[in-house]
Amino acid sequence: MFLRQITDPALAQNAYLIGCQRTGEAIVIDPERDIDRYLTIASENGFRITAVADTHIHADYLSGSRELVEHQAVHGYFSSEGGADWQFEWAKNLKNTTLLKDGDFFSIGNIRLQALLTPGHTPEHMSFLVTDQGGGADVPIALLSGDFLFVGDVGRPDLLESAAGQIGNMEPSAHKLYESLRNTQSLPGFLQILPAHGAGSACGKSLGAVPTGVMDYERRHNAAFSQALSGNETDFVKTILSGQPEPPLYFARMKRDNRQGPKLLANGELPKPKRISQNELATWISQPNHTILDLRKNRIEFMKTHIKGALFTPATGGHFSTVAGSYVDEADSILLLVERETDVEPAVRELIRIGLDQVAAWMPVDEALALDSATESIPRITTNELDQLLAQQLNAKVLDVRSKAEFAAAHVKSATNIAHTRLASPNSIIPNASPLFIHCGSGLRAAMASGFLAKQGHEVVYVDGAFGDIPKNLLE
Repeated sequence: MFLRQITDPALAQNAYLIGCQRTGEAIVIDPERDIDRYLTIASENGFRITAVADTHIHADYLSGSRELVEHQAVHGYFSSEGGADWQFEWAKNLKNTTLLKDGDFFSIGNIRLQALLTPGHTPEHMSFLVTDQGGGADVPIALLSGDFLFVGDVGRPDLLESAAGQIGNMEPSAHKLYESLRNTQSLPGFLQILPAHGAGSACGKSLGAVPTGVMDYERRHNAAFSQALSGNETDFVKTILSGQPEPPLYFARMKRDNRQGPKLLANGELPKPKRISQNELATWISQPNHTILDLRKNRIEFMKTHIKGALFTPATGGHFSTVAGSYVDEADSILLLVERETDVEPAVRELIRIGLDQVAAWMPVDEALALDSATESIPRITTNELDQLLAQQLNAKVLDVRSKAEFAAAHVKSATNIAHTRLASPNSIIPNASPLFIHCGSGLRAAMASGFLAKQGHEVVYVDGAFGDIPKNLLE
């Protein structure tokens, strides 16, 4: 048996390529939308991808399953559990798809996969037991656990409510997750745990950085899993729902599109943005429904000077997808301002993975900034200056763009709290103040939020630095 974990570090997402070395057949589990990566790895290792499966309807990225089923004619395996609202609608009437029930088996060459219904993160969620029958095994070697069981954590059960807007689903989902975790007690302790996410994903709150786990080790050292196996159900529900970070705004759109079917890429290929000139830049800025993403990583330089209306979306550090998905409308045409041409394709990949397909143009950021008439700046102060400047600005307000849990632990007196990933929500009421001092825990989230709010017409002051450096007399 061949097994390869294929990781997207930006979304901390893991897909898996599993191949039967005797027949040359392979399956991809939980692929992202740019499927060329999986096809290349399969070919380089002597396999042809004949099947694809998703563990569930994903919230954090667009699945590549439809690309493989419809553009590559592979066979798709998807859950038919979970009720009417949680079906893979796009796959229902296709000849080369199989809709699975709990306990169903299917084979890829001499590798057998068994579907196990593991609801809680989502109602339709399935995990897959993998048995290498070609190698003579009669017991499974691994559990493809999707967003059900991670290394160091379990899947969050609140997303149907907090991301998809299904009010009242949070607690019932947590109870269902408790039951699903307890149902794993009959599984062998030697099973490898192959999760769909690692540290940095928004699909859990304490995910480990180790790429894979072992069932018995997780039973002992994964706090949430251990609590479900040996603790009180009420206590588990309370613990698992507390401290979950606010999901990025685009999660609701991913749920919708993965259920209905992600739009197929034209000819199965990535968008190819046009390289534009300074003369074209001025026209771009004036157009409605056009968004400019500044991919520089230096937030101080962005505050000093950037193209009017540009968003600070640093290409490094794993924040690009989250902030673009939270601030950019799916219908917007996108211009990328990059430090080097080699930054363009990785950015395009990250954008199409979250359904931002209209990547129309790019240009070097230095060339863009040379057009002085097209630039603007945002005032910047440090956290230890905040008390002095607030005292001088009687009409000012403080906007804290950290999570609710961080805000509850300590915050500036009279500050408003809206997580930076939720600022574009119609339910988020931005304080009507001039100026609006924007801070976070380190300065990074506030930098991204400052660019967005300035584009919306707010008079903002960016507060850079550690929350711990805010003068103590301002805190409560």
